[in-house]
Amino acid sequence: MNQSERRAPDSAREAAGAGPGTGGGPPRDGRTERGRRTREKIADAMLSLLDDGETQFPADRVAERAGVSRRLVFHHFADMGQLQDTAIARRLDQLAARIGPLPTEGPRETRVAALVGQRARILEWITPARLTMMRLENPTERVEFATRQVLDFARRRLAEVFAEELDRLPGGRRADLLNGLDAVTTWGAWYHWRSSGLDLDAARRTMEATVHALLAVTDRAPAPDPAAGGGPSSPPAGAPSPPPAH
Repeated sequence: MNQSERRAPDSAREAAGAGPGTGGGPPRDGRTERGRRTREKIADAMLSLLDDGETQFPADRVAERAGVSRRLVFHHFADMGQLQDTAIARRLDQLAARIGPLPTEGPRETRVAALVGQRARILEWITPARLTMMRLENPTERVEFATRQVLDFARRRLAEVFAEELDRLPGGRRADLLNGLDAVTTWGAWYHWRSSGLDLDAARRTMEATVHALLAVTDRAPAPDPAAGGGPSSPPAGAPSPPPAH
């Protein structure tokens, strides 16, 4: 995966209160490693409650789910807001692990199928947590910013995968098409299809057909872009002139 494919998830994770990944860092001593595992266990307990549809996360409830004491929760986290930020950062780690490279060249059918297959898996996976987050009364600014970063990253991936088609259009129409592709490949559209009764495969096929329909506009010669000052196109050379107006 190239650098641009990982930049946004890493930025979102850091925005949610976690540092860069530690896979290449120095070895940890036993006490530090145990502390890290305990922090992850507590954060995973909050995520488990989130996935169960709960919107309130009292320390006692989180501690019970994690199998630790309430005192230990506050030993590792200054307050529940910091725990929430850490839990969301951990969920972003899990999300990043599910984002693989996508083809940016080759037949359109291959690129559409790859993108839609990946989006369908991820959107289905995040649905429980996404529904719960919509009901959160006071999401932290860090969580909101991290969510925005992930959405922006998803939009950039669309621009990369379908650059061949998007680059055929002038600026205003290119932006319109990218907006449409973004709308039908994010969670709002996915949840609409699934909550309307479509099963997983039917929702995936619907997304795929919609993406193909939107991209088909690039197979036709683009009309002049009014925003760019374009006027009516001139008749081709050798074509008869229109009759004079009376």
